[in-house]
Amino acid sequence: MKKICLTLLLPLLTLGVFAQKYAYVDTDYIMNNIPTYETAQQQLNELSDQWKNEVDEMKNEIEKMYEDFKAEKVFLTEELKMKREEEIIQKEKEMRELQQKYFGRDGMLFKKRKELLKPIQDDIFNAVKEIAQEGNYAVIFDTANAINMLYTDPKYDKSDDVLRKLGYKN
Repeated sequence: MKKICLTLLLPLLTLGVFAQKYAYVDTDYIMNNIPTYETAQQQLNELSDQWKNEVDEMKNEIEKMYEDFKAEKVFLTEELKMKREEEIIQKEKEMRELQQKYFGRDGMLFKKRKELLKPIQDDIFNAVKEIAQEGNYAVIFDTANAINMLYTDPKYDKSDDVLRKLGYKN
């Protein structure tokens, strides 16, 4: 009995899997065709450069402090040597804290990126979801940064549909 059921169900299940509709989008392509994304990306780059320059200035200051210390080391008392070394160590600690504040896991750049890009990504996701529901697609893949899709037929690319759904023209 089990064999008969399995024999009848297997072709039906296989048919059901292959009857599904699939499509794909390229979110990089979509985002690069949305002006607000380009503006947000430009803002992030400017902030990143500004903060990087601030950290670099501090690093240069530390290097100068260290070079000065090496040059004057022979003339300093043990107490002054210790004091200067502590100042350099403290400055390095401040620089690492600043780097963490700006570029760390939950740093200001991460938060700003989330603030600027999340609404755009949410809009894209909602448009993809609507297209999937309207077109009865079982799965819509994202080809951006994906190396597991060896071939994609352009007729299943719904990236331009997403842009149109968001109100942008290609």
